[in-house]
Amino acid sequence: MNYYGVESRFAVMKEWYNGYTFGDVQVYNPWSVIKFLYDLNTDINAFPHPYWINTSSNDIVKEMIVHADRETKGQIETLLNGGTLDMQVYEEITYEDMHTKGKNLWNFLYFTGYLTKKDEYFIEPSIFLKVCIPNVEVKTIYQNTILEWLRRRIEKQDFRDLYRAMEAGDAEKMGEILNEQLFSTISFYDGAGNFYHGFLAGILSQSENYLVKSNRETGNGRSDIMVKSPSLRGRAFVLELKVSAHIDDLESDAERAVQQIYDNKYMDELRAEGYRRIDCCGISFYRKDCEVRFGSGR
Repeated sequence: MNYYGVESRFAVMKEWYNGYTFGDVQVYNPWSVIKFLYDLNTDINAFPHPYWINTSSNDIVKEMIVHADRETKGQIETLLNGGTLDMQVYEEITYEDMHTKGKNLWNFLYFTGYLTKKDEYFIEPSIFLKVCIPNVEVKTIYQNTILEWLRRRIEKQDFRDLYRAMEAGDAEKMGEILNEQLFSTISFYDGAGNFYHGFLAGILSQSENYLVKSNRETGNGRSDIMVKSPSLRGRAFVLELKVSAHIDDLESDAERAVQQIYDNKYMDELRAEGYRRIDCCGISFYRKDCEVRFGSGR
């Protein structure tokens, strides 16, 4: 049997592109598998991509997220965390029915491949399914759509109170504002570091008085976020983020984040630029809760 010399990447291929059902048989997304094989032919270490994103507008997911109420947000979060959703099957629905009832929306996501069947059961006279997100590729579509929605939502809000709290070193007020935002958004906790980093960097970037530098993408051993005034006589802040394993760890993780700033000398870059008023801030997250701690710029 010809495996095209890419056997070492089969596990990744399965994680990203498998998970659909055709009758009782589990199948891969053929388009994405073919695209990935093309990339592997060029580079056996090529990274997988959500190729399916480019084959449609993904408007169904976008509309679901934009119009989601609190219940729907909770259901989306459950799916993103690997859980299942119980839904009754309505095979006769049309596109026009999609927004009339929430159950129609889930049916549409199922019939268009954004959800897949994990199990089914019968409660007379109806068929019910337990559905989940098929694979990493489709989860990426949900996550990217949520982050884009979050970015646009943040752009419409005024976060001057957050900056005033940060300038005053008011950890309680800063945590209160962030908790309010977390409560109203759609979160995902698998790979949560990227979500919380994007969430906070997006909020802080709304200020006209500060520049925000995000170092998460570089992986260069620097702090997660630096916030600084355009003037060297102004304020500068070093922020380090932690994702807690349990809600009881929030306080200690926030303190640990502050200590990491000192231990790794994250302030040195700002001092080298000429800043003298530097504050340190550690923020820990657990689901919809966060904890903020400040340290002096020693």
